[in-house]
Amino acid sequence: MSWGTELWDQFDNLEKHTQWGIDILEKYIKFVKERTEIELSYAKQLRNLSKKYQPKKNSKEEEEYRYTACKAFLSTLNETNDYAGQHEVISENMTSQITVELARYVQELKQERKSHFHEGRKAQQHIETCWKQLESSKRRFERDCKEADRAQQYFEKMDADINVTKADVEKARQQAQIRHQMAEDSKADYSSILQKFNQQQREYYHSHIPSIFQKIQEMEERRIVRIGESMKTYAEVDRQVIPIIGKCLDGIVKAAESIDQKNDSQLVIEAYKSGFEPPGDFEFEDYTQPMKRTVSDNSLSNSRGDGKAELKFGGKSKGKLWPFIKKNKGATPEDFSNLPPEQRRKKLQLKVDELNKEIQKETDQRDAITKMKDVYLKNPQMGDPASLDHKLTEVNQNIEKLRLEAQKFEAWLAEVEGRLPARGDQARRQSGMYDGQTAPTVNNCAQDRESSPDGSYTEEQSQESEVKVLTTDFDDEFDDEEPLPAIGTCKALYTFDGQNEGTISVIEGETLYVIEEDKGDGWTRIRRSEDEEGYVPTSYVEVYLDKNAKESALKMASKQNEREGLVSSQFFPCRTGRR
Repeated sequence: MSWGTELWDQFDNLEKHTQWGIDILEKYIKFVKERTEIELSYAKQLRNLSKKYQPKKNSKEEEEYRYTACKAFLSTLNETNDYAGQHEVISENMTSQITVELARYVQELKQERKSHFHEGRKAQQHIETCWKQLESSKRRFERDCKEADRAQQYFEKMDADINVTKADVEKARQQAQIRHQMAEDSKADYSSILQKFNQQQREYYHSHIPSIFQKIQEMEERRIVRIGESMKTYAEVDRQVIPIIGKCLDGIVKAAESIDQKNDSQLVIEAYKSGFEPPGDFEFEDYTQPMKRTVSDNSLSNSRGDGKAELKFGGKSKGKLWPFIKKNKGATPEDFSNLPPEQRRKKLQLKVDELNKEIQKETDQRDAITKMKDVYLKNPQMGDPASLDHKLTEVNQNIEKLRLEAQKFEAWLAEVEGRLPARGDQARRQSGMYDGQTAPTVNNCAQDRESSPDGSYTEEQSQESEVKVLTTDFDDEFDDEEPLPAIGTCKALYTFDGQNEGTISVIEGETLYVIEEDKGDGWTRIRRSEDEEGYVPTSYVEVYLDKNAKESALKMASKQNEREGLVSSQFFPCRTGRR
């Protein structure tokens, strides 16, 4: 089976067919190239997706990843990122092993095809030229033969005519001989050219064309084999990453199987446990005997027995449980005194650990500088030892500062750990069974008291005073207190993202109500709506105070302080100041 013998007369069709083969190859290259672009795009989208859901550093989200379910989700994100990397590998390998190689091969194929068909056209043009020469010699031989016949006939006619002179007959005879000789020469030339043409034609159809067509056939078959090998490579590139993709999927399954619901439940307890005991039972209070109200173990009253009139409670009770701690709406205190004991202990412990790490880091740096200074002392040519004194002093100062800071937090931690009740005395402390004993007066509660920007008290106050709180309408009175009136307006100069508890987010150019001006701490309390208020840095807003509204607000605050002071003096001997 050879194109040279079977398709000897299909030069033009072979030219079209080989061009079609190159077009098919280029189409396949384009297909693979688009596949690589899709793989890259898919990998990029997967990476962006994984990055989008990664926890932000130093944010609340990062703390959530202590839970096993969140850890499994994080592992899924990481495995998805690795999975995306394998699609990038697919794209790279297809580009280098298929697209680039085939593109180079196509250029070589085009050059080879052009060379073969140029050679075929050259042979074709040569045989056509020979055929034209044959035709020309044939026509010349035919013409000379006809001329010789006419000359012979003219001579015979002249020779038979008695009226023609002998000279004219001789002239006609000579002309006939010349024409006959020309015909013989043309015949010999035509015969020679015909033999030459037949030889060249045999070589053309049985040697040149078969050889050229065989080369074209081999070229085309190489193209077919090459595209087949590329398709195998296409599949193999995918197959090579399947084990790694399988490992990624196995990692996701393993992460899912590592989820422990009991462990997550325990983490919730550790995260939100306050350290308080539930309140005891309320005793029945008989209101049928005025002024002889039985004091319950959980009453807020002082059992001092000094004859002071007790505050009467009326209305419905909401049944709130211990402790009556309102969320701190301002900035978080440095000693975390706004948190329940257990949570405060954990925060302080975490802070102490962070400071110890910083101290260790600075200590290592000091040791390194000291060693370098010793080297400089022993080898002055390496450097000036005095040049390190300033850095060494700075590091020592940092260490001292961090140690003082650590001591401060360790003192707070020791204080909290000392106040956390043991199992035995928790019940005693929470039950509030004074049994007629006079409640001890707390002399240092004013010193230990911490208040938030909105005046709310922390759980330390409850622990210091060791006073059991009773749910009454007294609490309703404070929980349902009227919101502070606006004393002016303000315009946000900059955008502020209030992420801390007690703050509020504002947008540049936004107008809001001012309900409490800066008390010297750099914060102004504002309100957007009845249920949305908080603190913003004073430097972030431009305040426009209403004088009349401010005076009205001061009067209202004064009356509220007087009312709270009266109640606090009876029920909270150590709680004074603004709520």
